[in-house]
Amino acid sequence: MRIVDLPLNQIHRPLYRQNDPEKVQALMESIQSIGLQEPIDVLEVDGKYYGFSGCHRYEACQRLGLATIRCRVRRAPKSVLRMHIA
Repeated sequence: MRIVDLPLNQIHRPLYRQNDPEKVQALMESIQSIGLQEPIDVLEVDGKYYGFSGCHRYEACQRLGLATIRCRVRRAPKSVLRMHIA
């Protein structure tokens, strides 16, 4: 596992989830003040990045207009990706 800053537009979010707007707003304020403290978890499958956790942090960074987000990247085969999507 490695920790890197990835461009937000390179992270695919295959599962749609409605985020709590109050939590997103609070995270936006925190990120503006002290930065992102906890990376999101991302799977790397065949050179593509898939995010399944950190939905609120991802949306907060996106709404702030940030170009990148700090990620914990774990390489995985397609079978693991299919399991996460199922």
